Amino acid sequence: MAEQVYGYIRVSARDQNEDRQRIALGEAAVPERNIYIDRRSGKDFERPEYKKLLRKLKKDDLLYIKSIDRLGRNYAEILEQWRVLTKEKGVDIVVLDMPLLDTRRGRDLMGTFLSDIVLQVLSFVAENERDNIRQRQAEGIAAAKARGVRFGRPPKPLPENYHSVYQKWKQGELTGTAAAGACGIPLSTFRYWAQVYEKGT
Repeated sequence: MAEQVYGYIRVSARDQNEDRQRIALGEAAVPERNIYIDRRSGKDFERPEYKKLLRKLKKDDLLYIKSIDRLGRNYAEILEQWRVLTKEKGVDIVVLDMPLLDTRRGRDLMGTFLSDIVLQVLSFVAENERDNIRQRQAEGIAAAKARGVRFGRPPKPLPENYHSVYQKWKQGELTGTAAAGACGIPLSTFRYWAQVYEKGT
């Protein structure tokens, strides 16, 4: 059987738009029936469509992906999957955004060596950038909190009758459940507000 041409697309759950990748694979003449799409994070390779593709791929088949981060985002796992695809399965890979990552070129030792080095550098850069984004987000949140910015939903105002109900509960005239019911709130919320109320009085 002649070698087959496949394409792999990954979009995160938050970004469902795979059009850019699909157009690129179409321009590379990948048959629509041979395109596999996962809509999930690239943090690992526990992806159903990728696993199906892996089972389908045979020696000398050709796999197109738009960019290396579509394959994954974990440096060590990208390298491991690249090894499985190219060394164990004997598949050729073309990364459309990076012409140097085309295993059909330079099948001699030097070509393979260069391809492996470029892959390692790109995988490292992709993971490093992800770590940098996380660090910038954490620093931004810390700086915002230092300025007094509050995150999450704004607290609900106390019910109008809370003060009188709280006093009755505090004096033992009402149980916690009855007090919460009188305010129209869950018991856990009533207790939380009671702690806050006590600190503020």
